[in-house]
Amino acid sequence: MPALDLTDPVALGGAGNRNAARGQSVSTRLLFLIVGIANATWAPLVPLVQDRAGLDAAGLGLLLLTFGIGSILAMPSAGAAASRLGFRPVLLAGTLAIGLALPVLAVGDGLVPLTLALVLFGAGMGAVDCVMNLQAVVVERASGRPMMSGFHGLYSLGCILGALIASGLLAAGLGAGWSVLLLVAGIAALFAAAWPGILPAERAGGSGGPAFARPRGVVLVLGLLCFVVFLTEGSALDWSAVLLIQQRGLDPAWAALGYAAFSVTMTAGRLAGDRVVARLGRRPVVVFGGLLAAAGLALSVLVPAWEAALAGYALVGAGCANIVPVLFTAAGRQTAMPARVAVPAVTTLGYAGVLAGPALIGFAAQALGLSAALLLVAALLLAVAAAGRSLPV
Repeated sequence: MPALDLTDPVALGGAGNRNAARGQSVSTRLLFLIVGIANATWAPLVPLVQDRAGLDAAGLGLLLLTFGIGSILAMPSAGAAASRLGFRPVLLAGTLAIGLALPVLAVGDGLVPLTLALVLFGAGMGAVDCVMNLQAVVVERASGRPMMSGFHGLYSLGCILGALIASGLLAAGLGAGWSVLLLVAGIAALFAAAWPGILPAERAGGSGGPAFARPRGVVLVLGLLCFVVFLTEGSALDWSAVLLIQQRGLDPAWAALGYAAFSVTMTAGRLAGDRVVARLGRRPVVVFGGLLAAAGLALSVLVPAWEAALAGYALVGAGCANIVPVLFTAAGRQTAMPARVAVPAVTTLGYAGVLAGPALIGFAAQALGLSAALLLVAALLLAVAAAGRSLPV
């Protein structure tokens, strides 16, 4: 079977037809929405899993690493499989893995089954995340206009919707098992709706290089930039509440407001991002976004008021919103490596930022203090802004 050529718009198999192109665009948005909902479905299960497995905080941290291991192992394999089989079978396998793992995580008992389920969940999420970005690259390239920010905006929207639905179902007293089954049913329905627009296996073009390759040149740079931005997102999730409670004296009941401010501006920024990219261009979006996010972190750290911290995290969300979508577009357009290898490599390095970033910040905070550690993240964002001036777009 011929492999997928991610550089040829003809590979869309009918993208010249407006209806086909529209269907592929809607399908891509639904895939991003699915991953956001699945991510949010897992979040309220974490304390339940900790309780059923009988883990302390350190044990839970080790268990959560298995999610990352599953994701990082699955991503290169998913990219290679998608290039040979097409996107449909890989996305189907990844979505099935998510749908099978979540109910086990909701009601399973014992460390071994929960660990296996979390590895499976991570692998499914990693596979779908990788291939949906590959599809997004192809669909955006064929359209001839910016679309990547809007795709990623559906992921952010899915996180919000999933969290609201999961919380509502649990508050209604359905219990974790039934709540997760309903959410999995919703994911299945969304995937069925996305299926017609997922790129099929029949393609023209060569393999474009080896299935696995170490990122090099511009791909390595793009991956490192993604690492920094994902690290920043992880710092907002894991350390904003600590900053607000320990250094700003905010009541713990309100400490989630920092991440909420970050999430709202990031989601809004991504949903409007395609228009912003079309108006300003990709390089300015990375440059100004990096500067804005760095300024937001500095505001949160240097101004001794919790209101300033909230405003700062809102700026961080707005600044980071469209950097990663632009970097994925650049990964699909560079010529140093085939896109089917480059996009998984960039995705994997970005995930490494999510996984390792909070721990790295913790080590830096232990040695230097939390304020200094977050200012180091701001300095890395300045480096992202500097690199954006020469971004290959």
